[in-house]
Amino acid sequence: MASGKRIVIKIGTGVLTRNAGGGIHHAMIARLAQAISDVHAEGHEVIVVSSGAVGAGLPAFGLEQRPVETEMLQACAAAGQARLMHLYESQFGHHGLKVAQLLVTHEDLQDERRSGNVLATLNAILAHRGVVPILNENDSVSVYELKVGDNDTLSSIVARLAGADQLILLTSVAGLMGPEAKSEDDIIPCVEDIESVLSFVRDEKGALSVGGMASKLRAVEAAVSAGIETLIASGLRPEQLPELVGGGGVATRFRAKAPTATTTVP
Repeated sequence: MASGKRIVIKIGTGVLTRNAGGGIHHAMIARLAQAISDVHAEGHEVIVVSSGAVGAGLPAFGLEQRPVETEMLQACAAAGQARLMHLYESQFGHHGLKVAQLLVTHEDLQDERRSGNVLATLNAILAHRGVVPILNENDSVSVYELKVGDNDTLSSIVARLAGADQLILLTSVAGLMGPEAKSEDDIIPCVEDIESVLSFVRDEKGALSVGGMASKLRAVEAAVSAGIETLIASGLRPEQLPELVGGGGVATRFRAKAPTATTTVP
């Protein structure tokens, strides 16, 4: 693994579900598993942070829209997480890989002892090259992410905790679009100073999502300040993942800063 990177890949709800009704996009999960397996085969360590549990659980309760009641959100997350992990296990299995589920809360990552336990578990999983860790907020018992948080923030914290080399946020758009952009062909390819783009960000999000672009940029800012190169790219084009890891592909790439002695997690 000396030549490989440690990479955190966050997969957004808009990538994993077909529509606002929350139907799981099985074919997309198959493509994501193939692409991540290709990155893994190149010798990199991959940590997946997956959204989509609440959306995946809506059909179990006959719902067509994300509920507003915390109890139903947690119930949907409990049902949906089981569906998601079954699909991940099946699809990664086609490529000779197993998956390990880690459900965490923000409290787990804020407490030094508990975050140390999370890191020890991650390192133990990654030491076995045939297993891919998949993390999500433990929505069935935690209300933080359901109310105000998002997995962009979670993936940034995990990347910093794990000492990742790269954080890739896979979303339903191709990257960050500037104020004059007319289509996704006009994304900003590279950002050296994140302060330069905060003023014109479009904070749009889907019906099943919690975070928008402003949330992503807050997560990006924390990661790059810790010395982690961060990308925002389209999860609808997962086949380009190996290119993104190698420095190519279509994405907005945020250059890492030299981490300071005061950089902390989270």
